[in-house]
Amino acid sequence: MPPEPAGATAAPARGLLSNHDFVRVWAGETVSLFGSQITTLALPLVAIVTLQASAFQVGLLNVAHYAPFVALSLFAGVWFDRHRRRTTLIVSNLGRSLLLALIPVAAVLGVLDLGLLYTVAVLVGMLTVFFDIGVLSYVPNLVDRAHLAEANSKISASYSVAGIAGPGLAGLLIGVLSAPVVLALDALTYLFSAGALATVRRPEPEPAAPAERTSVLASIREGLRTVAGDRVLRHLATQSATFNLFENVVVTVFLLYAVRRLGISPFWLGIVFSAGSVGALLGALVANQARLRLGLGRTLRLATLLACLSPLLFLLPRGAGPVSLVVLAGALGVHMFHLAVFNVNALTLRQSVTPNHLLGRMNASYRLLLFGTMPLGALLGGGLAEVFGLSTALAVGVAGLATPIAWLGFSPVFRLRHIPDRPTAGSPEMETAPC
Repeated sequence: MPPEPAGATAAPARGLLSNHDFVRVWAGETVSLFGSQITTLALPLVAIVTLQASAFQVGLLNVAHYAPFVALSLFAGVWFDRHRRRTTLIVSNLGRSLLLALIPVAAVLGVLDLGLLYTVAVLVGMLTVFFDIGVLSYVPNLVDRAHLAEANSKISASYSVAGIAGPGLAGLLIGVLSAPVVLALDALTYLFSAGALATVRRPEPEPAAPAERTSVLASIREGLRTVAGDRVLRHLATQSATFNLFENVVVTVFLLYAVRRLGISPFWLGIVFSAGSVGALLGALVANQARLRLGLGRTLRLATLLACLSPLLFLLPRGAGPVSLVVLAGALGVHMFHLAVFNVNALTLRQSVTPNHLLGRMNASYRLLLFGTMPLGALLGGGLAEVFGLSTALAVGVAGLATPIAWLGFSPVFRLRHIPDRPTAGSPEMETAPC
């Protein structure tokens, strides 16, 4: 087994929470995630309610946000494998705070329009690319390998805790203050996260110097080969990319469908999303125990089935009554529970099979495939809604979400009993490494 990363801290016997640097990063991330969950509802509602955007324009807004993941992910991966990660994370948070603050300022001045909204979405997306790839590569240097799964679980739980209160609070605040003003809260949370990262005391080790200096394009190719050449990473990436394609068809259409077809108010829509986040929280909390009890492959199989099939229930409600709200909240809760179980275990698996010097490029290449389908899904959802109507577009999205189930029949990921105890990606024998 290779030695632990130089930045690892906290011996396993002491427990993860004794690692104060991880706790600082986790706390800052939790607060910023809280604001981001508010923005997940508030930003499209700025377009839908404040600017009266069409379905296609809402789709373009999602394209603007996710397009940088296609354009920049590979370069960000090379950057993080060649430079210390913490400084870039701090700068990314400061930039996102400034950009999101522009929206309420523009609203107050009466100059808010879709052009500004698209511009902010693109620039925030660019900084998010660097932050998300960087933090995934930074955490393994903060914690001991024995605590990596627990660290991922805690961060995933933070996504869910923020999501429980975030959308519901956003719906209430939007009804009282308007969506642009609510975005000011997110700007403050990114400032807090930047401050938390700045207080980390453990020096980040200098990235290992390569045996020979390679070009950026050569480094990018190595990252792509890491994902494409390892059976576990390859199958995880293609399945998740397919899922994200149709997930974003559903995400793009669902808000419009809920507001304009079902007549659900922003407040009750926030409650529905909060129910989904409760499911995600529970999923994140039990993800590791489920893997230990059922085995990795069985856990991922069950999570895939229920995460992919539960959105079919979105098609049942016909109005904004209590039964409709319960059905939507229940379906979203089941969906998010099993998606969290899958994501916690898949992330730990990815980090465990990848050597530390390739983490940045692996995460970048993986996320290029993962997020590259998101703008396509948003564009497809908006286009289908414009041509065929919201109901048909939503039906296509939830039907498409069932397609990742096909991977159960051939992917070696679902035959794994446990997470491998050594990296296999990027090694000469990676194609033949046993699963």
